[in-house]
This record gives sequence, C-alpha cells and structure tokens, in this order.
Amino acid sequence: MTAKKYTKKTAKKIHKTRRKNYFFRRKILLAILLITLIGTGLYLKQSISYYYALYFNKFSHKNLHNDEKETLRIQRILSNNLDKTYGFDISHYQNKEDINWDSLSIGNKTIPLEFVVMRATMGNRSADKHFSEFWQQAQKHKLIRGAYHFYRADEDPVIQANNFLENVKLESGDLPPILDIEKIPRRKSNKKLIEDLKIWCKIIEETYGEKPIIYTYYHYYKDFLKGEFDDYPLWLANYNDVPTPSPDDQWDFWQFSENGIVHGINTKVDLDVYNGGVWSLKSLTLD
Repeated sequence: MTAKKYTKKTAKKIHKTRRKNYFFRRKILLAILLITLIGTGLYLKQSISYYYALYFNKFSHKNLHNDEKETLRIQRILSNNLDKTYGFDISHYQNKEDINWDSLSIGNKTIPLEFVVMRATMGNRSADKHFSEFWQQAQKHKLIRGAYHFYRADEDPVIQANNFLENVKLESGDLPPILDIEKIPRRKSNKKLIEDLKIWCKIIEETYGEKPIIYTYYHYYKDFLKGEFDDYPLWLANYNDVPTPSPDDQWDFWQFSENGIVHGINTKVDLDVYNGGVWSLKSLTLD
C-alpha cells in the first residue's frame, strides 16, 4: 500500500484540530476543578469562617486566669475526653458585649465549642433578659442550641411549665427542653417536689413529644432524684477532680467547671461536655 502523503495544508489542519481538542479538554478540566473548589468551599464554609475569625478577628480578649489546681483539673478532663463534644451555658450573668460568637473555643484554641445552653425562664413568671439575643446569635453561628427552665421548688409546676412554653419556641435541630432543679423546697415535702417535677415534665413532653433533659448537681441527684427520672436524659454538674460526674449513673452531659475560660468570651462561663460525638449529639435534637 502506498504511504499517504501529507501536504503542508493537511498537516496544518491536523495541528489545528489537535490544538482545538487540547484546549477543549483543558476547559473541561478547569470547569471540573472550579466546580470542585466551589463545592468544597461551600461545604467548609463554617470551618473557614471559624478559623478566620479565630486568628484574624479584632476582638480584644481579657486575660483570664484560674488557679493552678483548677487549670490542671480542666486540662485532665479535656485530654481524657478528646472524642467527646464540648459546649457552654450562659444566662444574663454574661454581658452580651462579652461574647464574640464567631470563634468560640477552649483548650488553647484547639477544641471548638459545638453547643450552647442558655437560661430561658425562672419559676412562675420570670424570663432571662438576654435569652432572645443569645438564642438568635446561637442560631446565626450554627451552634446547637438548648434552653433551660430554672425550677423554683416552692412554686406551681403547671404555671412554671407554661412560663417556659410561652417564652421558648424550640425548632428542629434544637436540644429538647431542659429542667434545671437545684433547690429543695421550704414549704413542700420532698415527695411533693418529685410529684411536681413530674407534672412539669409531662406538660413539656406532651408539647414537644420528647422527654426533657434533667439538669442538677451530682449530690442533689443522688439524694433526691435517683430512681425517679432514670429514663430521662441526664445532665450532671460536678466540679470535683473526678473522671466522670457520677461513678454509678449513665450521664449525657457533664457540667465540669463554672470557671471555664473560653477564647471569644471575656468572662468565665460554665463548661460542658456531651458524652459522645457531634453526630450523636445531633441525633438527640428535635426533629
């Protein structure tokens, strides 16, 4: 077979076609890379915003300190629970201007705070003056939110439940309602207190379809509540140098310090750890 001869015109045409195909494939590849970068940027938007605010925000931090004993105790808890999820709780005792919501972290900026619990109501009629502002800020900055009612032991459980429901509108992705009980009654028996707490819980549970979280101190739970609310999520406060808030009870949240130093907050706050990862915490939230 006679070899095909290429003229200068044919060679130029072939080169032009190859060049055209090369640039077409290059454009396709660049388009794929651009789409990938945009998708990755959107996926990591929250993390990018967090780290940008963490290192470049102009927020002026106060130099807060704990004594050596408390500092070492908190460090031990953090190092022993690196697989768990951290948060904090606040009320009107914290000033609004003291919180920079963009970059909240602990452990020398290595552990981001994933959730915040805030006081909403107290007793029959009182409400926390900063609740609405804090509630909106938490949602804006993609924190898992929780609202708690501070229960006054001598007041009416029905009125207290209604006070909470009137002031708090929980949404999908929020933690279930939280009942904070710390005091013993002066005008009621302990038996009556338990009955009243169960009334509060029943009203709240019927409204939201979820059992409320019970918050109290370890010794209060041990002395007054143990055996009465065993099927409720449990949030225990214990500030002692212990590996867990309770040696005998299953717990969901542990408030381990009332002297927490948070990067992004210019006052000490209560620090909490959830007994699981962030996806486990999200599974606890309302649908």
